Formats: sequence, C-alpha cells, structure tokens
Amino acid sequence: MRWLIPLFVLVPANLVAADVAPQAIPAGRWDVVSKAVDLVIPGAPGFMLRMMKGRSKTERKCLSPAAAQAGVAALLAPDPKAKCRVDSVQVAGGRYSQTLSCPQKKGPPLQIVRSGSYDAAGFTGRLKMAGQTPKGPMAITIDQTARHVAGACSG
Repeated sequence: MRWLIPLFVLVPANLVAADVAPQAIPAGRWDVVSKAVDLVIPGAPGFMLRMMKGRSKTERKCLSPAAAQAGVAALLAPDPKAKCRVDSVQVAGGRYSQTLSCPQKKGPPLQIVRSGSYDAAGFTGRLKMAGQTPKGPMAITIDQTARHVAGACSG
C-alpha cells in the first residue's frame, strides 16, 4: 500500500497548453502534500485502510530557476520511476486537468484523473485513481497541495 501515495506528482512540463505562456513560479524548495481522502482497496485489511485515510505524505521538490520558468507544470512533473503515460493534460487560466495511465506489476494500468487550480504560489487539487486488483476494483481519492517553502534547496 505504501507505493500508492508517491505516484501522485505526475505531469510533464512540456505538456502545458501551447497557446498560453506559463506563469513562472519561484525557484527553490517546494513541498507537495498528498492526503488520502478515500480508499477502496479490495483485500486490504480494514484497519490498514482506516490508518491510511487522512494521512498525508510530503514530497520535497527542488526547482532550478530554469525549471521554475515552466510554471506549475514543473511541480506536476512525473517521477520517472512511476513510468506513467500522460493521456491528456490542460494547464491554463489558473486551472489544470489531466488523465494518466500508470502500469501495475500485475493487471491493467491504473487510471488517474487530476484536476484543480494553480497560481504562482502553487496548486490545490484532487486526484482520483481507479484500477483493477486481483480481488476486485480499487478506487483512491487524494487531495494535493503544493507550496513554496524556501528560496534555496538544501543538500
């Protein structure tokens, strides 16, 4: 179950809407917080799901000045380890939405839908993940926020 939360920072910077110039964001350290809102995972013990619900995980990102010029899309860039495919993405006018397909070790890819709002201070949104497990359909909902926390990144 621990692998579920890290999948959620996932949009390539080169997929920003082409007709709108990205709004630059501050370079430096950013915290992306993902909080589990709802979890339906067949076969997972109920006590484990109750423990995970409401928990949050923080991913620390360091943006160079060049990366920060790409705007909020730089914060949404995928972790290459997740090997997710971006099916669609729209980042414009203070709103973002995307759909992704992320491989599982067994079974069809997980389908992820994200949407929310953004500005130069970061983003706030919701992620919904759906997939099939050997024991039945899975659905996970996660709220995410990203905020600039430091002008420089520490080692």
